[in-house]
Amino acid sequence: MKQNCWESKKCGRQPGGVKSKEFGICPAAIEERLHGLNGGKNGGRACWAIKETLCGNQVQGGFANKLSGCLQCDFYSTVRNEEGISFKTSKEILAKLNMADSRYSKQSNFNRTAVL
Repeated sequence: MKQNCWESKKCGRQPGGVKSKEFGICPAAIEERLHGLNGGKNGGRACWAIKETLCGNQVQGGFANKLSGCLQCDFYSTVRNEEGISFKTSKEILAKLNMADSRYSKQSNFNRTAVL
């Protein structure tokens, strides 16, 4: 069975996890826009493209700051190998997130205009 990052890395930042109060709930665990991507739950198999995930017991920054470490991560390699030609790249993941953000922004602008 395919594992999500919090299962593989045992970080404890999933909802209800042992470290969720100390470090907060991991954005990968609740990133619903990526549900199903690379066969994972929410962003659980795309954590390298999601800011503020945990690595080495430290909350990481944004995508550009953490990518080099993520590319060397055993979990990243596992997902890449398991998915083979179906593997969704960082570029594809970010495009999906940006597209969702763009739709939300347009909807928010529409709602603000409708209210005015």
